[in-house]
Amino acid sequence: MTSHNLTHISIDRKFRLIRKWKATDAAASDGARLREGLLDKTNMASTVWADTAYRSKANEDFMEKQGFVSKAHRKKPHLKPMPRHIQRSNAGKSVIRSRVGHVFADQKSQTGLFVRTVGITRAAMRIGLANIVYNMRRFLLLERINAAA
Repeated sequence: MTSHNLTHISIDRKFRLIRKWKATDAAASDGARLREGLLDKTNMASTVWADTAYRSKANEDFMEKQGFVSKAHRKKPHLKPMPRHIQRSNAGKSVIRSRVGHVFADQKSQTGLFVRTVGITRAAMRIGLANIVYNMRRFLLLERINAAA
């Protein structure tokens, strides 16, 4: 049996290094991963930029109690058009949140990351190694930028 997997990551906004990650079965709810140690109090900022899958009353309450500021996208109201102010707010949040998408795109283009394994343990190992490689490559790039400055 082949499992389909998802990766949830927490990155440093300034340096774009992966700080925390979690591999889950694709059937698992995205939003619940937020409360399972994905947030990092040692990160440089307290703001959490996330897509709509992570926005829920439980997550909003959790982030507030933990001292985080939620900038999760808002969902479109059911059977109604998206209010203009929410569209603008989500667009502004996407600029920051897109940095996470760049991490996944980089992994896919540089390492051909496509995880197809039997069991979550093997998938987590493969994803973890890809994350280490990404961070090493990112660190070397940051070192080159710093040396050139």
